[in-house]
Amino acid sequence: MPNKEYPFYLKSTVVLFGLILLTYTLMNLRDILTPLSFAMIIAILLNPLVNGFQKRKLPKIVSIVLAMFIALVLIAGLIFFLSSQIAQFGQSAPLLIHKFNQMLVQLQNWLQEDFGIGVKKQIQMLNDAMNSSKALVAQTVGTALGVLGVVVLIPVYVFLFLWNKTRILNFLYEVFAEEHSKKVADILSETKSAIQGYMVGLLIEAAIVAVLNSTALLILGVKYAILFGVIGALLNMIPYIGGVIAILLPVIMATITKDGYSTQLGIIGAYAVIQFIDNNFLVPNIVSSKVQINALVSIIIVLLGGALWGVSGMFLSIPFIAIIKIIFDRIDDLKPWGKLLGDDIPMTDRKGKHFWRNDKKKRSALSEKIVKDLEN
Repeated sequence: MPNKEYPFYLKSTVVLFGLILLTYTLMNLRDILTPLSFAMIIAILLNPLVNGFQKRKLPKIVSIVLAMFIALVLIAGLIFFLSSQIAQFGQSAPLLIHKFNQMLVQLQNWLQEDFGIGVKKQIQMLNDAMNSSKALVAQTVGTALGVLGVVVLIPVYVFLFLWNKTRILNFLYEVFAEEHSKKVADILSETKSAIQGYMVGLLIEAAIVAVLNSTALLILGVKYAILFGVIGALLNMIPYIGGVIAILLPVIMATITKDGYSTQLGIIGAYAVIQFIDNNFLVPNIVSSKVQINALVSIIIVLLGGALWGVSGMFLSIPFIAIIKIIFDRIDDLKPWGKLLGDDIPMTDRKGKHFWRNDKKKRSALSEKIVKDLEN
């Protein structure tokens, strides 16, 4: 019996309805899906370490606990470092607030003299802006409280993912038809190596960028240079958007604590050089070469992730779109979408036939070599 071909408008309507339903589900289940997503990525990231311990004849449960303990120690060390820096920042807060109030008075006088905007009008405009941002502030506070609420859940999820790894893999193999087992194996293998390489590379890149940021700010004499350098490196994990926010923080601090604008220009110039080094040397050679998403898709998917799940969605968006691309590249009907997401360049030969060229280096990135060494 031949398959019935449905008209395009009907198929597009069904697809659009499915996307709306998916978006609604993701938004309403964010409190459940966000910790599960982070736990899944952390479990995949720790899997090579667990395998390495098991190859050294350690029991499975001991290998999992030991890998999680190492991860928790590293995270706790980072939190302790940031909290100590923030405590030092808090000691100077009254002086900074006083300086900020002086600058605010100067700004009010400038607006009144040059633009004819009275102080009352300025206060009214500021109040309107504050009222419009209340929902955003409430959402941010709610997200922070939600993160604190799942701090205990994420390690539990990570342990259970690692403990039930074989059961989950067997389910994925058996749920598809036998003739698709080869594709399923390829997708799972590439997804695992892509996420592992991407996350390990991202951590190494963040450490290098933190050192570069802190060094540049120390040379320029910016207060709390190390704190802003580390925060900037963490924000840099959010593609494109995080780098812009990272520049604003030390620029604002320099504006409050220093006279003139030479320091601010120096910060912008230094961060521009660091971003050039990061994009052209660190990312191609350190971060996984398997996560090849073009810039347009990266920006759009980060914004969509932020709209769905807030800051957590921004961090999770690139690993998830990498998984989707790997799946699309393995299914014939979805390969055009995989090419749309990737950074391959469409070319035309002399006969007018289209082909795809990739200008990225084919050799493995440093993060992928580290993951292989851990597994071996």
